[in-house]
Parts: sequence; C-alpha cells; structure tokens
Amino acid sequence: MTAAASLDPSTLWQLARLGAPSLCPDGAQAVCALTQPELAHNRSSSALWLLSTLGGAPRRLTSAGSPQGKDGNPRWSPRGDHIAFIAQREQEGVKDEAPQLYLIPPDGGEARRLTQVPSGVEDFKWFPDGRRIAFIAWVFPQLKGQTAQAKAHKQQQERKDSAYVTEETLYRYWDQNLPMGRVPHLLVVDVDSGRVQDLFEGSAHELRRAEPSATDFDISPDGRRIVFVHDPHPHKDLQHCHALAEIELRSRQVRPLLQDPDWDLSAPVYSHAGQHLAFLARHQARRYTMPEQVAVLDTHGHWAVLSEDWDHSAQAPLRWDEDDLGLLFCAEHHGRAHLWRLDVKTCATHMLYEGGHCSAFDLSAGTLVLLHDSALHPSRLSVLEQEGQEGQEAATQRLRRIESFNDTLLQNLKLGRCEEQWFKGAQGDDVQMWVTYPPGFSARRQYPLLHVIHGGPHTAMGDSWHWRWNAQVLAAQGYVVAAVNYHGSSSFGFEFQDSITGRWGQLELQDIEAATDTLLRQPYIDAKRLYASGGSYGGYMVAWMNAHLSAGRYQAYVCHAGVFDWQAMHASDAYTGLHESLGARYWEDPQRIAAQSAHGRAQHLSTPTLVVHGQRDFRVPDAQGLAYYNTLKSLGVSARLLWFPDENHWVMKPANSVLWYQEIFDWLGRHSAGPSRAQARRPRSTSVGNTPKRAR
Repeated sequence: MTAAASLDPSTLWQLARLGAPSLCPDGAQAVCALTQPELAHNRSSSALWLLSTLGGAPRRLTSAGSPQGKDGNPRWSPRGDHIAFIAQREQEGVKDEAPQLYLIPPDGGEARRLTQVPSGVEDFKWFPDGRRIAFIAWVFPQLKGQTAQAKAHKQQQERKDSAYVTEETLYRYWDQNLPMGRVPHLLVVDVDSGRVQDLFEGSAHELRRAEPSATDFDISPDGRRIVFVHDPHPHKDLQHCHALAEIELRSRQVRPLLQDPDWDLSAPVYSHAGQHLAFLARHQARRYTMPEQVAVLDTHGHWAVLSEDWDHSAQAPLRWDEDDLGLLFCAEHHGRAHLWRLDVKTCATHMLYEGGHCSAFDLSAGTLVLLHDSALHPSRLSVLEQEGQEGQEAATQRLRRIESFNDTLLQNLKLGRCEEQWFKGAQGDDVQMWVTYPPGFSARRQYPLLHVIHGGPHTAMGDSWHWRWNAQVLAAQGYVVAAVNYHGSSSFGFEFQDSITGRWGQLELQDIEAATDTLLRQPYIDAKRLYASGGSYGGYMVAWMNAHLSAGRYQAYVCHAGVFDWQAMHASDAYTGLHESLGARYWEDPQRIAAQSAHGRAQHLSTPTLVVHGQRDFRVPDAQGLAYYNTLKSLGVSARLLWFPDENHWVMKPANSVLWYQEIFDWLGRHSAGPSRAQARRPRSTSVGNTPKRAR
C-alpha cells in the first residue's frame, strides 16, 4: 500500500475551486462555476456545472470558448428556463473585447451572447419575471445611446498616448485604475430582443465606484423599481457614507430612500412582499471599526437596526426567508464563519450552520445550499438539512454533499491536525490562535515554529482553507504553524477590534510574543528555529517585529506586501482613511505616525528577511517593499527580494505561487542555525514592554 503524500504547492494547484451556487426555482438543481488551474500552462479555466440537490452525478454545462476562458457568476432565471453567466468568448466571428452576458438553457446546448457592451459587464441580477436582466457597466456619463458609447470607447482604445489623467480623489482600487472618464451605471437588457437601456443615462446618478457588484442593488418584486447604493457626495471617496436611492423604471425618476451622514448603508434587498427593505448599516461616525449591522426600512420611511445588541458584523448578501419572517446572512465568530438567521420580529439571532467557514449560500423552495470549507478541506457544496426544531443548537444539522470534485486527490493526501488554542495576551485579554501540526506529528520530536500573521488588520485567521497562505502546505514542510488572531482582529467583538486604533503594532506584537512564549513551553517546539511571516498588515507586523525585538529571537522573517513607512503609504489607493486607523494625518502629527512605522527604528533592523512584493499592488505600493529591502541591504542585514511585475497585492498566477512557496521554504531553510553575524552586532532587550507607547 502506497503511503499518503503531503500537500505541496504543485498539488495545491491541482485542486478545483468552486464558486457560489445558484439554485433553480424548485430547488432541485444548483449551478456553480468550477475553476480548474493548469500549472503546466500557467493558467486557469472555468466552466459551469449542474449539481442535483436530490442526488445524482454533477453534469458539466459549459465548455469555455478558449483553454483559458472563464465562465462565471451563473444565476438561474426565476422562470427556470435559462442560466445567465458572464464570459469572454468568440462567437459567430465576433470576439469579446470585454466580458459579456450569456444565456444557456439548463438542459444544455449552445450559450447565446446577450450583450455587446463595449466596456463589458461587471455583475447582474434577473428581474423577477425572468424577462429582463439588470447589469452594471462603466459608461461615459455625458453620452447617450449605445452607439455613442461604442464610438467613444473605440476612440479611447485607439489613442496613441498612454497617460492616465484625472482630478478625482478616488481613481484606483486594489490593482486597477478606475476607467478614465467613465462611471458605473445600471443598465437593463431585454432577454428576447437584446435591447439595452441605460437607467442612469442623462443624469448624475451612478453606483459606487469601488468594485460595484450585484449586492449594490436590488429589484422590487413587481419589477417596477430598483434600489441602489450610491455615494451622494459630488467628489467620490472610499471613506464617504453611502446612501440608498430608488429608481422608478417607467419614469426614470430617482428618489432618495435613506441618507444619514453618520451611517454607511449597503447591500439592500427587498422582502418578497415588497413591504420592507433590509440592508447593512455601519455607524461610521462613531468609529471606522464599527460592525455592519442588519437594518430594515419600511414603506413609511421608518428604519431600525435589528442587530444592535449583537456584537458581530454581518456580511453581504442578505437574504430574506421565503416567508419574510427572517433574514439569512454569513458572519464571523471567533475565527469561524457561520450562517445565521435573524428573526425580524424578535430580533433574536441564531446559527443555522456552524463553520468551519461558510462563504456563500442560496435558498429556493425550502432548499438551502452552502459553499463551505475548513482547515482540512477546500470549498464544498452541500445541502443543509435541519433535524429538529428551529433555534436548536447546530448539532441538529446535517450536511449532505452534492459534489466530490476534489475527493479523489484529497484522499491520497495526509493532512496535519489543526486546533484552536487560547492564551492570555495584551492587556490580560484572552487571545485565540490556530495551530496546524505537520502530518505525522509526534510530541517526542522537535519542530520549528512558523507564525503566519494575517492582514487587515481587521480580519481573522480561522478554520478555513486559504489558497495563498495555506497552513497545510506550510506544515507539510515540517513546521508547526501558528496563526494568532491578535488584538484588532475581526470576529471577537467591537472593543477587541477597535483596541489597536491609533497605536498600530503595539498590542499585536504583545499577542504574537505571548503566543510564541506559550508554544515554547511545549517540548516539541525548537527555540532555535523560530520564524515569522505575514502579508499586507501581517507584512507590516513582520517589519515591526524586526525593528522592535532582539536579534536572535526569530531566525528569519518573510514580509509579503508589507508596510514599512506609513507616511509614504499616502500613495496607497486607500490613503483617505489612513488617519482614522493611525489617529492622525502625517502632517498633523508626524511623530505619532512615525511611532507606528517600522522605518522609524530602521537602525535596529537585524533579522534576515525575504521581502516579497508585486508591482501592481496599489493597496501597499511596491515602493514599500523596495524601501524595506534596500534598507536591510544598506544595514548589511541578510535579505532577499522576490518581486513580481505581473502580480498585485496577492500572488495569483499558478507558476508564480509555486515559486513563492519555494522561495519561502528555501529562505527559512537557509536560516535555521541561529543569529547571523549582522544580528550579533545589535543585541538588545527582548521585552515587548520596550515598544513605543502610544504617541500623544
């Protein structure tokens, strides 16, 4: 019998990746996109699959028009006669220059292109009658008609210069410049004729510009109105509070529904009877770290937060129960993501599904389908069947798998055990960490410890499958992998999340060091082989640790897309909100900003570091990584740079990802025998209490 293999980066890129499900009207079938990476060709392709919720083998519905094609975002028609999806194909001699809407019958056959919008389709929703589809596209707001839009788009594509010119505050997001001179509009296409109408044409109305999606609007049950999220300010900004408005389709009249300068509003959804509108509300005036709360607006203009006493943050989308008596949504709790139901009459909230990690769901005709994963397996699709009375504990649940795409590959792999641990961290608070052990772990042996520090900072690591920082891949190399949900992490309540505001780095470092000390009390951790890695805010924490901890405490660091200098971070796409996090703008209180930057203690840097960055990273511009690397080299500290010209804040391409893992393994392996000569020149206290106090 062949021994089971461990999970390595190449095998990770053989696993298929499932998308969010969409159920047919009678709940008997679900459709989802399945992405299959192809490491040998350094690409991925995706196709649509039909899954029976009653039993039976999955059936492939589409075959992308090219090997690297992507069929995605499938949504079933309310009439059940078509499935709409977004793709970029070549059909009837016409090649899509941008993604378009396609339709395909669920029984199979050829997909039909529905739109030919020059700028492409971003996202969409079906009208309740199944005869029309509302979709998002970036258009030139001053132009009328699709012919004029196509002409202007062609002229922009054919221009000789390559300059990006703007006077906007918000002009780039994550890894893309926002389309120059265009804004996101809501359009409607007739399914039979293909006729397209721009609902905002000739007006100043637009959707929000930061990744507009189908959660930003909803269509009334009678199909006469659409509610949408927008930034009511003339100059758009990521930090603005968004408002809700409603457009009447026949007259094109737009009326404000709800606008409050203190509240950021999002994710609206009509009840089935049309008498209430549910949405997410965040009290941004109180604190930028406030949770997303579930709220409801009635037809008289009265609104109320229903989850006010519930110290969690709800996630879009919201979904009404079929009887309109409750709302379903996902929300985190202690490093896990569950599916919850909120009773709109009693405001009581209870867990429908206990994760793991629930990332998406759909409900139709009493059938509830979940997309869920855990630390031990990638995403799966299952039907959630309740056994017993509503409101009882999660033990009454039963998940019934409706696919097995990755099972054959996974059954030949030996994965490590993952467990939740709690310890006393900063301020005497209980802090959670997740520990993943190498396959075949034995407490009689000694292992190196590798911290994986999450980004955000207001996110969390948990019982989930991470495609980029995969704990199983790291543990398979022989490391005990620790992921600490330090102060500032989400899912532990507002006070815990807000505790680091204005003093970044301090409590988090105390938590990570307390976790290290906790694990060092175990005989199986080798004190001479301690390592720390992290991405984004986790990369910032790695640089912060290098500047504040004694030489030799950790043997090596990995800093991926990390912040080195908060003043220079004014080049970030999210620059307008930095003062809320740091407590001041850099010109208002330079010392306070410098006190939260690793570069302010550059003379203390001493631990060997692998610095990783992508050129297309607009959230943490690559100058941050280059400045950190150059500083280390100037100080004579051992450092290595891994720089990708074609990656953004994350490493997404298969071959690049495999190289990324290998570089990390090689770097850590090179620094497993104690402090370097550069470290020995700079001894200092290991006391976390020596970190700078919050600047006044």
